[in-house]
Amino acid sequence: MPITRQHELHVRRSRRNLLLAGLLGGFVVLIFAITVVKLSSGQLMEAFDHVVRPSLLEGTNDG
Repeated sequence: MPITRQHELHVRRSRRNLLLAGLLGGFVVLIFAITVVKLSSGQLMEAFDHVVRPSLLEGTNDG
C-alpha cells in the first residue's frame, strides 16, 4: 500500500530545505562573483609579499 498523501510536517520541511538550498546557492554565487571581479583586475592587487612594489616608490625625474 503506497503512501499517497504527505504529512504537513514533511511539506513544511521540504519548503524550508528548498529555501535553505536557495540561500546557500545565492551565497556561493555571491562569493564566486566577488572572486571573479577581484581577479579580473589582478594587476592592481598588491599583497604584502616582501618585495619592492614599484607603485610605492617615489618617482624620480632625470631632467
